[in-house]
Amino acid sequence: MKSRILTCTTILLLVAALATATHAQISVLYNFGSKSGDPLNPQYSGIIAQGRDGNLYSTAPKGGANGYGAVFKITPKGAFSVLYSFDAIHGSSPTGGLTLGMDGNFYGTTTDGGTFGYGTIFKITPGGTLTTLYNFTGGADGKAPTAPPIQGTDGNFYGTASQGNGSTTYGSVYKLKPSSSSLSSTPLMGPMELILTLV
Repeated sequence: MKSRILTCTTILLLVAALATATHAQISVLYNFGSKSGDPLNPQYSGIIAQGRDGNLYSTAPKGGANGYGAVFKITPKGAFSVLYSFDAIHGSSPTGGLTLGMDGNFYGTTTDGGTFGYGTIFKITPGGTLTTLYNFTGGADGKAPTAPPIQGTDGNFYGTASQGNGSTTYGSVYKLKPSSSSLSSTPLMGPMELILTLV
């Protein structure tokens, strides 16, 4: 008898928990493509970085003013703005979202564009100033990075390039060392250290 009462109580608690879980509410903050020049088709939507100002920041690989993708900001109440529209020169197709750096800026990658056409690593301020930190060459350093780099406890940024040159390499793991020269407004090809080439 006690086991039946315990079983019935357990079932009632599970039903109550399920009923409570189904009452969660979702509200749409913004629909992409609702305005001219909007970013389109955000990828990896779980990679939305919350800035120190409480706003949310991410990327979309298409759309923007130039059609090459954009970085956007949205407030928790739904006020939306495009911070930067890519132009292929500074990269295109930012598919991976952003990560928040220790300095309060955001870091991301583009899968295409840049000096060599194989993607970039970039920094963007909460105000929308973009700096290209690295241009992938498509050689041993790889190409087509699809995820944003993360900042390690040592202050360096780590990430992967999803492809290599296709004949001897098939991607890479990299470390980008932040320095006064690498954080300048001049796009450059380093300093980046190749940790592992995938063959």
